[in-house]
Amino acid sequence: MPLPLWAATLLAAASGPVMLVAFPAYGWWWAAPVAVALFTVAVHGRRPRAGVGLGALSGALFFTPLLSWTNLHTGVVPWLLLSGLETLYFALLGAATAGVSRLTGRCGRWGRYGWVALIGALWTAQEALRDRTPFGGFPWGRLAFSQDTSPLLRLAVFGGAPLVTFAVALAGALLAYAIIRGLTVRVNPRLAAAPIVAAAVVAAAWLVPLSRPAGPAVYVAVVQGNVPRLGLDFNAQRRAVLDNHARATIDLARKVAEGTARRPDLVVWPENSSDIDPLRNPDAAAVIDNAARAVGVPILVGAVLNSPENGVENVGLVWTPGRRVGEPVPQYTKRHPVPFAETMPLRGVARMVSKDVDRVTDMTAGNRPGVLPVGPAAVGDVICFEVAYDDLVRDTVVHGAQLLAVQTNNATFDESEARQQLAMVRLRAVEHGRDALMASTVGISAFADATGGTRDETGFNTAAVILGELRLGSARTLATRLGAIPELVIVAAALAGLAAAAELRRRDRRHVKNPTVGTKEDV
Repeated sequence: MPLPLWAATLLAAASGPVMLVAFPAYGWWWAAPVAVALFTVAVHGRRPRAGVGLGALSGALFFTPLLSWTNLHTGVVPWLLLSGLETLYFALLGAATAGVSRLTGRCGRWGRYGWVALIGALWTAQEALRDRTPFGGFPWGRLAFSQDTSPLLRLAVFGGAPLVTFAVALAGALLAYAIIRGLTVRVNPRLAAAPIVAAAVVAAAWLVPLSRPAGPAVYVAVVQGNVPRLGLDFNAQRRAVLDNHARATIDLARKVAEGTARRPDLVVWPENSSDIDPLRNPDAAAVIDNAARAVGVPILVGAVLNSPENGVENVGLVWTPGRRVGEPVPQYTKRHPVPFAETMPLRGVARMVSKDVDRVTDMTAGNRPGVLPVGPAAVGDVICFEVAYDDLVRDTVVHGAQLLAVQTNNATFDESEARQQLAMVRLRAVEHGRDALMASTVGISAFADATGGTRDETGFNTAAVILGELRLGSARTLATRLGAIPELVIVAAALAGLAAAAELRRRDRRHVKNPTVGTKEDV
């Protein structure tokens, strides 16, 4: 039996904020399965259309504060529109979860056990859809990205973010099962088994063996040059930003010459560290070249290029010391420009929403994985939000990346967004068995290893240089080899479960019309 509507509404409303605190900057990862349990109990036993409303309530109270960093410099309307769009997926999830409720009272004991796994599959399927639609999707807020300090993070080595999400939701479904059965049957000590199994699912993740890179060590410097002012006008400050990164690199070179610092094997600058096209602007080229000559090693530069042939591109450039004018520069062009930030779909409609629309130039998307030779390392370069997309990161490893570098610019956001992004870097390091780094203009910059740990995290809105040893990797984890297969299997299971629930509904309707057709209940 469903809860009274008032109780279901309270649980759905509570599930959103509880899920929020599982994510950075709060980081209470254990709250994620609790939120799944609250959500599931709220919609259980209700009609799908009621599930839509309850799911939307949960989603709105989760996504609106989670994505509040999008409101800092663009106004309230774009933030609310994005939050509302993401909320629609929770509404669909609410309908689906309500629709499969009847499996707990049908098909015997195995139907109830299957329902528990199905809840995990439905959450994974919801994320698979949300990660891809519309305009290429927006994967922010995946359950997996709340688990950066959780034992469940280790499961990424087997099946990436989809498997971690499934495990979180499975643990939540077990808690929900205990609550639901406790409300519908007499007190039974056996009901305690469900939360015990949920705890066991989490604890067992500690036993998952991780893949650690076994290659030689490279010494890497990450430069966080900072910007004069946070906000959308960071582009107007582009020469100052470039000078900040060059100055910090030259200062590092001075310390190396004085013997107070070790010379790195390569240097990484963040996204937008040179918004002046250094391939067409001799002054910008000279600034970068002076820094590269001073430190004596290649620099991976985040740059914006602008040419008649290719338009505007967001790229990572490998700048070697003493580069000759006209000499080809290895580069990676961002493959997934962010809709409504780096490209503007529906520009005419969007112009009615925000006056800042025409500040957005449609960037040209790249078509090759970001694997770049930077000194002694083959670096898997992904730019900013690309770290949230499973296939873009995996492609770099499949094509030979020995370590991962995430170049990002957080100058238009805040520290909570940066920490959410760093959680994704940690998952990717575990998923692919690669040491990784995040280089940000304003912070947070950090190193992450293949165990999911981080070190040398910088402060936000500060200038800093961090140095550390990273090991190069060549082995492929099971997650790397399988790619999207685990997600496809889980989504297929979710669809099969929905089909089974629809068939039960059809039989029930037929039974209402013809009472002589029996149904087997097992509650």
